[in-house]
Amino acid sequence: MKPYIGLLLLLITLASCRISKPYQQPEFDTGKLYRDAEGRDTTNIVSVHWNKFFGDTILTGLIAEGLSRNIDMKIALQRIDAASANFQQSKAAFLPDLNGNASIKQSKLAFPQGFGLINSSTQYDIGLSASWEADIWGKLKSTKRSALAGLLQTEVARKAVQTQLIADIANRYFTLLALDQQLQVLEQTVNNRKTDVRTMKALKAANIVNGAAEVQSEASQYAAEVAVPRLKKQIRETENALNILLARPPSAIYRSSLDEQQLLIDLKAGIPAQLLQNRPDIKQAEYAFMAAFENTNAARKLFYPSLNLTAAGGFTSFSLKDWLTPDGLFGNIAAGLAQPIFNKGLNKARLITARTVQQEAALNFQQFLLKAGEEVSNALFAYQTAKTQQEIRVKQLAALQKSVDFTKKLLRYSSATNYTDVLTSEQNLLSAQMEDIDDKLQQWQAVIALYRSLGGGSEN
Repeated sequence: MKPYIGLLLLLITLASCRISKPYQQPEFDTGKLYRDAEGRDTTNIVSVHWNKFFGDTILTGLIAEGLSRNIDMKIALQRIDAASANFQQSKAAFLPDLNGNASIKQSKLAFPQGFGLINSSTQYDIGLSASWEADIWGKLKSTKRSALAGLLQTEVARKAVQTQLIADIANRYFTLLALDQQLQVLEQTVNNRKTDVRTMKALKAANIVNGAAEVQSEASQYAAEVAVPRLKKQIRETENALNILLARPPSAIYRSSLDEQQLLIDLKAGIPAQLLQNRPDIKQAEYAFMAAFENTNAARKLFYPSLNLTAAGGFTSFSLKDWLTPDGLFGNIAAGLAQPIFNKGLNKARLITARTVQQEAALNFQQFLLKAGEEVSNALFAYQTAKTQQEIRVKQLAALQKSVDFTKKLLRYSSATNYTDVLTSEQNLLSAQMEDIDDKLQQWQAVIALYRSLGGGSEN
């Protein structure tokens, strides 16, 4: 019989190989994910560690604090532990089940009323039982691979949380620096408007301007002053939002200034195919597809017979003194082959559901890739746009400053203008100064967005 048994096992092994489908990554053409980007340079800013990417040591200190204290990061670590336990359990499925039992049973046999009790017995049992399913079709292996994909998915999910956290901390930090600078400009404007009020009073006393000009200058001063507390409120709220990311209670944030910030590296996006390895959310989507793929394999194998081996042994006796003796020893072993025939369509429904989940996971993977391409394209263009705006803004600021100086001189020394012209030129200058700061902020936000969208900051 041995040759026949060997042949049977060989046929089962070959059939198992045909049932299981090898995993393949979902196909997707990444060649044109970056709009207007034709280069093949694989140099990528993702390789730069976040503490080297940002030159501000105060910011890198805040990021390090956030990575160790942030609540979302701690939640992500807990999910990794749960997925790890699930994976360990899937590996243990290859081992046999072992159960112990001990019992005392007392039974009485009685006749109908009037005949009395005729028999009474007590049975003593103690033993071990074991069962094991031979994974002849690879169902347990597919389940194990699915659990491994789930574990890897939680690990890259943690990296995705880390990447986003670094970007959020940096964005709020640079927002604070921009608000600080805008507050400085606004406070300087208030001082300038107070000087204008004194000037208008003197010019009115000299009959150069009328009372309307004096009142307009006062109103202009108050308009600048009323914007100060509103800006301070925005600063306070941004500080509090940053503290939440650091798992701190609301408090002041020590920081540098916007003018001190420097971009230390040349921005390189690399090639779109690198997103498959660098973007944690894309890897997470792929692992979700992998888990669904292996679940489909496992669902397909439920249609085939399962081989189970069982064994039991121990001691049983109707007498306590003969319980743990050779006379009470028993043991048995059995093997069974179970083939599903009719189970109300349960296996068919499982397979259809598994295939549907797999297809959905493949579509999600494609969606994540398209979204990543959009984010990188937007960040690249936003950075170039902000640089162009700044170059133009420098010229605008110079022209507006000259306009303010000219109108003030004309107001003092000739009747060719009035205070309305001065007020208009000052207001235009203030708006341009505030927008210039916003341009700088937008440039840094684009840098941060590009670093995050390429997958930067995902590694410790």
